[in-house]
Amino acid sequence: MATRKSIDCRDYPSEKTCSLKISGTEEEVLDAAVQHAVSAHGHENSAELRGEIRSLLKDEAE
Repeated sequence: MATRKSIDCRDYPSEKTCSLKISGTEEEVLDAAVQHAVSAHGHENSAELRGEIRSLLKDEAE
């Protein structure tokens, strides 16, 4: 079974004080986090954004 990954907006403070946490497979979390970053935080969907978010993913305890 693949290791679940997660990302938590609380770890990256912004003007929105967002509290969303996403967990799942690496690709699920990456896709959802990119969509969230674009829609909620105004980022541009780009290869750079995907790479940055991928580098921030953490392994989640089973």
